[in-house]
Amino acid sequence: MADEAKAKGNAAFSAGDYAGAVRHFSEAISLAPSNHVLYSNRSAALASLHKYADALTDAKKTVELKPDWSKGYSRLGAAHLGLNQIQDAIAAYKKGLEIDPNNEALKSGLADAQAAASRSRAVPPPSPFGDAFSGPEMWAKLTADPTTRMFLQQPDFVKMMQEIQKNPSNLNLYLKDQRVMQALGVLLNVKFRAPNAGEDMEVPEAESPPPQPERKPESAKEEKVPEPEPEPMEVSEEEKETKERKAQAVKEKELGNAAYKTKDFETAIAHYTKAMELDDEDISYFTNRAAVYLEMGKCEECIKDCDKAVERGRELRSDFKMIARALTRKGTALVKVAKCSKDYDPAIETFQKALTEHRNPDTLKKLNDAERAKKELEQQEYFDPKLADEEREKGNEYFKQQKYPEAVKHYTESLRRNPKDPKAYSNRAACYTKLGALPEGLKDAEKCIELDPTFSKGYTRKGAIQFFMKEYEKALETYQEGLKHDPQNQELLDGVRRCVEQVNKASRGDLSPEELKERQAKAMQDPEIQNILSDPVMRQVLVDIQENPKAAQEHMKNPMVMNKIQKLVNAGIVQIR
Repeated sequence: MADEAKAKGNAAFSAGDYAGAVRHFSEAISLAPSNHVLYSNRSAALASLHKYADALTDAKKTVELKPDWSKGYSRLGAAHLGLNQIQDAIAAYKKGLEIDPNNEALKSGLADAQAAASRSRAVPPPSPFGDAFSGPEMWAKLTADPTTRMFLQQPDFVKMMQEIQKNPSNLNLYLKDQRVMQALGVLLNVKFRAPNAGEDMEVPEAESPPPQPERKPESAKEEKVPEPEPEPMEVSEEEKETKERKAQAVKEKELGNAAYKTKDFETAIAHYTKAMELDDEDISYFTNRAAVYLEMGKCEECIKDCDKAVERGRELRSDFKMIARALTRKGTALVKVAKCSKDYDPAIETFQKALTEHRNPDTLKKLNDAERAKKELEQQEYFDPKLADEEREKGNEYFKQQKYPEAVKHYTESLRRNPKDPKAYSNRAACYTKLGALPEGLKDAEKCIELDPTFSKGYTRKGAIQFFMKEYEKALETYQEGLKHDPQNQELLDGVRRCVEQVNKASRGDLSPEELKERQAKAMQDPEIQNILSDPVMRQVLVDIQENPKAAQEHMKNPMVMNKIQKLVNAGIVQIR
């Protein structure tokens, strides 16, 4: 099953086995080739192996399958950045932030890409030819020398020299051209030997320069005589009438806009209708009348006007933005008349068509809102607590038989039937833990606690997963939080004891070299540890601990400093003997 292969891939990724993760995700993709999450996960694993080209391919597939999913653009940006395609990376991160403006991963990725762009704009090394190609002096030298003067009449030579002047490193592109070599010799005051001594260099024929007008002295200048005005074009009566009708249509539209702003909808409709009769080549009259119908709640009339606007717009090859506006308005009307989840399908399809015409943030938001509303209605229509309990019990039976993938399937179905059941989340978290899919298990345990903060099982699941992930401090905090709600719970008490043992091992320096190395590597990925180590004050404290015991004792009197030192000790970064 794809879910089982995905879970194994996630477990391998969490354990740092990126090659294994790629293998499992590939297996999952073969079973579910349209699942965008699988391509996203494999992209992350490939990027971790520094296979950025393959990671980019998977990231592009992710975005293709799910263009409104922000994480796909995060993968796309990371792959571009790995390939040093900095501007593409910036564009990908910005695209993702249009969908999810508060996404921290995208913000961080964009900052990294912009920093890389700043570094790449460093001052280039000085040209080995100094200022030979800079300023107007270059052209003056080439004009003064009789051997290069004729070249200046040749457009291809002038273009080459302009390119070299813009960027002297472009010289390497044109060194095979003997004219460029001759020019270089003149500019550097060096005589280059021709490739075949004794033979004349072949030069393309120069076009004769255009004759220059003879300059007259100021006194001889003639007064400028104004040119006569051109005769107006003759316009047929039919063309004149069409022009007048269009002008009248515009006035009717303006009157309609004014009436719309004052909520006088009937008058607005009358003016827009008159404008349409006067000029049927401007689809904005249709879309404006559709907007009025939408405000009045006459959705069917709005949809008809939008369809006419799109049809007429295609015939007239109207601006794609206008067609997109008509489609967006139609989608909005379809959302208003939707009564069940299936009714949202035509609205979603219409919004998607609008986005193919013009990628507008407002349309994208309406699409996301419609998809969200459809999903919520589907959940409401699917909601059945009785069937949910039956599915959860089936999952429990498979769990007892150690058939964890099957158990996950039934717990997932239970949650679809009743997404507010903390027990189903707790049980599925236990299954994920058995499968080694710790991130998914942690997410379910946290959801369980969110739904019922007094349910002790949620804390035992979360603490156990954090313990397996070797995040002993976090696990200890989770167990202690659970004990506030259930002080006598033996599982929670045992969890506290195990965490304290591991924390104390680090404090006493009893970790083996392998354990210490592993714990340090884990800790260095923790943002909190990174912040402590990058704090200039804490760096000075660590220096004082090693070199100035008296100053260190003063630091230890500060509770905040002491707490940070303890975190570093628990992480194996600092050892106190």
